[in-house]
Amino acid sequence: MIAAVLTRFGGPDAVEVREVPVPEPGSGEVLVRVAAAGMNNTDVWTREGAYGLPGDADARAGWLGPVDFPRIQGGDVVGTVAAVGSGFGEELLGRRVLLDPSRYDEHGHLTAVMGSETDGGFAEYVVAPVEFAHDVTDSPLDDAMLAALPIAYGTATGMLERGGVHSGQTVLVTGASGGVGVALVQLAAARGARVVALTSNAKRDAVAAAGADVTVDRAEGDVAELVRTAAPDGLHAVLDVVAGPVLTAVLPHLADGGRWVVSGAMGGHTVDLDLRRLYLHDISLVGSSMCTREHFARLVEDAVAGSIRPLVAARYDLADVHAAQAAFERREHVGKLVLVPPTDG
Repeated sequence: MIAAVLTRFGGPDAVEVREVPVPEPGSGEVLVRVAAAGMNNTDVWTREGAYGLPGDADARAGWLGPVDFPRIQGGDVVGTVAAVGSGFGEELLGRRVLLDPSRYDEHGHLTAVMGSETDGGFAEYVVAPVEFAHDVTDSPLDDAMLAALPIAYGTATGMLERGGVHSGQTVLVTGASGGVGVALVQLAAARGARVVALTSNAKRDAVAAAGADVTVDRAEGDVAELVRTAAPDGLHAVLDVVAGPVLTAVLPHLADGGRWVVSGAMGGHTVDLDLRRLYLHDISLVGSSMCTREHFARLVEDAVAGSIRPLVAARYDLADVHAAQAAFERREHVGKLVLVPPTDG
């Protein structure tokens, strides 16, 4: 089969499109013929080894530590079950499934992610444990839309849950035009929250169409003052994939008892933080990496019901993974980029 294989930490040339053996499902696993696979920041950052290690922020590492090369990337996968290993999964043969990319310990904490700790979906086939293959045959969403869901919308769901976001609250979404950002806007608006979205002027119309009540152009001036104007009564929660100076600047505008939920650091991973703001005002600073199995099951229910419609910015052939990653890094798009494997063979 054809696969996009990460051979080492590095630049785009660290990813090679080549022939590899079709994996075989073991006991309790299914073999999925990939129909579409979404692209995420995690694919670029894992390629670059940009996650660091405890005590060494500049160390080259994958999401959860060392990466066992070669590795097929791609954590967002939808496809059809083509074969099953012994013991389980026969009822899924021929069914369209969405794969939960996360693996969890007994406490529900993340232990591995497809495309980082295990092979992912930038290939014609991928294997996965049967319990992580969710039947979405009846979903009205097309394959590209479904492939936009697992990491971006799963991460967004986890952030909303951990941030306690509900109807009537005012929330700020940073990086609102990216995959997770758009998902946060859509899902927070669907919950009845008032959404203030931090984005660029070029993308504000698309972000508003996704459900933002107010858009703030980060280039128009002092971000903290712009947010105060957009939310004069304060913020109940901040759903943050940018961090960096934004966190330091806007944290004082979080209402007493508010939650700042971080699931990315595109603006910088090290910040200068006045801890008095936290304990004197009962502020919660929450780290949120992906979602739980329960969160993902809720996401699947929404997908089958068609109650969410992910934004797909562009589709690329799997062989064009380098062009797709280059477009992704330019960040001119709104929504998700999706890779499509060959349909023959």
